[in-house]
Amino acid sequence: MLAHSRRIGWDWPFWALVVAATAAYLILIVALLAVDAAWTSPHQLLDSLESREIAFSIRLSLFTSTASALLALLVAIPAGYLLSRTQFPGKLLVDVVVDIPIVLPPLVIGLSLLILFRVPIPFTGNPPLRLNDVLPLTYTVGGVVLAQFTVGAAFAVRTMRATFDHLPRRPEDVARVLGCSRAEAVWRVTLPSSRRGMVTAFTLAWARSLGEFGPILVFAGATRLRTEVLPTSVFLELSVGNLEPALAVSLLMVLLSIGVLIVVRSVGDTVGGTHDRL
Repeated sequence: MLAHSRRIGWDWPFWALVVAATAAYLILIVALLAVDAAWTSPHQLLDSLESREIAFSIRLSLFTSTASALLALLVAIPAGYLLSRTQFPGKLLVDVVVDIPIVLPPLVIGLSLLILFRVPIPFTGNPPLRLNDVLPLTYTVGGVVLAQFTVGAAFAVRTMRATFDHLPRRPEDVARVLGCSRAEAVWRVTLPSSRRGMVTAFTLAWARSLGEFGPILVFAGATRLRTEVLPTSVFLELSVGNLEPALAVSLLMVLLSIGVLIVVRSVGDTVGGTHDRL
């Protein structure tokens, strides 16, 4: 008993270090949010958000983020299922390639998209066509969606793969034994069970799309009242010294991010409880 008490007493330096490191990071985050909120008045923030340019960027951001997240989910469901439930040659390579947009510098993704749409397509005549001649997306709203989708889809695929990894295979196998095809079993059994994972994947892709900056700046530009979204609004306002509008947009993005985190945490806790019961 004495030895056990002595071991507990010796643990206090460890816990003191753990708590100190955690507290230091929490203080930094809270301080960042506090100084942002205290820098300007609510009236100035509302005036900034009501400006024509920023109101346009808010609407465009909500539209493009939702569109790119829906596209990401359409890709993430089959890709996540493929990576989770099957074995095939080159699976490791596919798994690595899917994660590339997560680790690549954002500006590199934007530059790569720009080059892809500008490189001549072989065997298309003289002069040869470029991809942008067929799909004119550079410096357009469609380009914003593509830039957001390129990165957001990687997070959605990763989420859906984890979702399918946690779902038991037995219900799907039973459905197939009872006469369902693979597609019918997935549609009737697996997808309904993975709906909360879909919500998480959509939410993460949406949040990532909302905050995307580098690929959009390079591939779609930052033209006011055309391709301006919330991150590029911050950049444009700061470039001309307008701190209040930049801060207003930043605080709006903070609020949206907090909302996303609440949704992801609540859905994640529910999914975790469901998996435990299964």
